[in-house]
Amino acid sequence: MTTVLEQSTQSKKTNFDDIPVVDIGSLVDGSDIDSVANKLRFVCENIGFLYVKNHGVEQKLIDDMFNITQQFFSLPIAEKNKIHIKNSNLTLRGYIGMYEENVDPENTKDYKECYDMGAETPSNIPFFGKNFFPTDTMPQFSEIATKYHDAMLDLGLKLARAIARSLDLPLNFFDDRMTQPITIQRLLHYPPQSGKINIQKMGIGAHTDYGFLTILCQDNIGGLQVLNHNQEWISAPPVDGTFIINIGDLIQTLTGGLYVSTTHRVINESGQERYSMPFFMDMDFNALIDVVPTRKNFTTETVEPYLCGHHKFSRFADSYAHLENVDINDVLSNYDRA
Repeated sequence: MTTVLEQSTQSKKTNFDDIPVVDIGSLVDGSDIDSVANKLRFVCENIGFLYVKNHGVEQKLIDDMFNITQQFFSLPIAEKNKIHIKNSNLTLRGYIGMYEENVDPENTKDYKECYDMGAETPSNIPFFGKNFFPTDTMPQFSEIATKYHDAMLDLGLKLARAIARSLDLPLNFFDDRMTQPITIQRLLHYPPQSGKINIQKMGIGAHTDYGFLTILCQDNIGGLQVLNHNQEWISAPPVDGTFIINIGDLIQTLTGGLYVSTTHRVINESGQERYSMPFFMDMDFNALIDVVPTRKNFTTETVEPYLCGHHKFSRFADSYAHLENVDINDVLSNYDRA
């Protein structure tokens, strides 16, 4: 069946160079962090999205992760529901079914299913705890997923240091607020859409990411769209050997709006199944988010400081059906900053 996009869902078909590719090899090996930081500053001010190459993550690990992603979403729904996120309480890990998370709930039903995991921790504050793995049906899943999560965290922390340098801050400026950052390794499955596609139902609705940064690995199908300054939707197609990095709400706050948390969405008009693996990295749950010292004198907007975990949980509560009746203030009052 032919796919027809309504005007509001069409993206400008452009060369991928419209979203720049940045070589971060000298950041990964530590030989020249400042040159990468300078490139990041330009991209973060103007675009908010970039491709990165020479990122240091083994292709075999990426391939293995894609394989278990496809295998997981091919499981019967009854098997996936055994590890449903609603059973994880405030840890917020496990399987999320179709339409059960909507990032733009006033306008869009998200046509996707997800699986979330993070670092294994003994804590029971929101976003921390044990993972739900499909151990019975996929015994290899936990080892591969944990190894991939840890590789993403390592890369994310290196990027955080480059972002600090891009703001004329010490390399380790964010370190004490990232001792145990909130991390979510997500697996995503987007079924194909056909016929007339409108904003009421698409892969994922228009949104900005809630956290510090996102490292996205996508398959070769495409479907990611980024909103530019001219309010045009720009396609961000797959580029071999790269991850897509985008900055989130925390960095926009930390920079007083200098760096842009860019709106994006996904529409799978390919006629094929689409899979992607975004890694979301925030700061520590109780990290105070406020404008950094080098931006204080250049910020005209009034920024009210907030706690990272409070911001994240509030955004999740707006998006998840099973949190609809949760008293956000009651939950978060138990985790106030000391």
